[in-house]
Amino acid sequence: MNNRRWLYFLPVFGVAFGLWYVKNSFVDVVYSDYIRLVNSYLPDVWDPDRFLVGDILTRIPLNYVARIINTAFFDYRIRFDQVLGVLSLGLAAILLVSYCVKKEVGLVWTLCLMAVTFSLNKWEMMINGSGWIHFLAFGGFYYHYLVLERLWTGREKKGDSLRCLLLPWLLTLAVAGPYCAIYTAVLGLAYGFRILLTWRGERRLDRQYVFYGISALIPLLLYVWSNAQVTEKVGVVVDVPFARQFLDTPGYMIRFFVKSFASMAVGGECAQAAFSSDLPYLVLGALVMAGYGLAFWFQFQYRLWEESIFPLLLTGSGFLNHLLVWYSRWVFMNEEYGMSSRYALQFQVGILGILLTFSLAWRRLPARQAGGAAPKAKAGARAIMAAIVVALLAGNGYTTIEEIKKAPLRKEACMRRAQIALDFENRTDEELAANFEYRTSRPESGAAVRSALEILKKNKWNIFRE
Repeated sequence: MNNRRWLYFLPVFGVAFGLWYVKNSFVDVVYSDYIRLVNSYLPDVWDPDRFLVGDILTRIPLNYVARIINTAFFDYRIRFDQVLGVLSLGLAAILLVSYCVKKEVGLVWTLCLMAVTFSLNKWEMMINGSGWIHFLAFGGFYYHYLVLERLWTGREKKGDSLRCLLLPWLLTLAVAGPYCAIYTAVLGLAYGFRILLTWRGERRLDRQYVFYGISALIPLLLYVWSNAQVTEKVGVVVDVPFARQFLDTPGYMIRFFVKSFASMAVGGECAQAAFSSDLPYLVLGALVMAGYGLAFWFQFQYRLWEESIFPLLLTGSGFLNHLLVWYSRWVFMNEEYGMSSRYALQFQVGILGILLTFSLAWRRLPARQAGGAAPKAKAGARAIMAAIVVALLAGNGYTTIEEIKKAPLRKEACMRRAQIALDFENRTDEELAANFEYRTSRPESGAAVRSALEILKKNKWNIFRE
């Protein structure tokens, strides 16, 4: 294992690449979600009335700390949040590499994991620094899954049981935000699976995992309660039940679902530029769905979860995220909506799980096949895995290359936005709303942009800093 320590340099290279990308694709000026954040929390980031609110958990408490540091030491720069996001992505990559080192995952598979982790299919979240905390949340999820991995395989370290009890409270209540639902669901399924296995094998109730489940559920219920206190509701385009809409427009609903899987092969913007019909979307989506199906089949056919539960947790998390986005976002009546870059972080968890499952199955296949048909069956299974992996890597590589090409154009757009910000007093509300990408369909959007810029100018923050 020691001679593989050099693999930890891979996340370092990935972080360097991420920092290079955000530097070359962005000029530090507020826009989009930052308009709301400035109006909601600035200039007095210490004001308890802005913190002690009923829906505080939905606002992700750790963000308050980051905002205080940003205004106190960095004049409220988006670059600060962007760097935090890239570093958090690097933390997640380090955890993945640590797993690969300990489990002796092959070099090729490890490189594939890193390529997907640092793919620019997440460009929107990397540039819009307001979502930096989500990168940290997924790093926290990976850490918890690895703690559970040690407990599951009997390699428990001192304090792991306490970590499993406390991590849901920390992550769900302070870091995870809306992502806590899938995180808790995956833990609940894993704990329930372990309780069932113990009952079937030993005819006893595994109280340890019952306590783990309760400790994961209570923070989720607190988050749900906090979410019920939200006063600002986001309007939806369609106000009919999911099942009714599925029956009325099954084609739209199915395409929405399948295309969300396609986004993990080719990013949404790249796909729209390259594809002139639905067929390529559906083929790629079906291929990624086949990857999920094959990964789940390998897990239970060869009982890979006995060797390691971590890949199954990642695969299940990714698939559940697809279901969640489908169920919650179909209302926008745009079948490409699920391909948005903002969902890549949620979806890529499943791709990482598929790759790790394939790496385990690749080694297990020779030992588990028997009889005269074994060589053909083994070769066929490996060919299918290779085809799926090649498609994923080629698509992510293409998306990353195209995004690198677009980086100067995105920076030019930011520079134009900066010029408008410095002259905002002489611009119309319509112009401000359009250029700062803030809720352009709402009549009050321009006034909100103007208000945010006034706050920043008065305090000499962001684009107005000296």
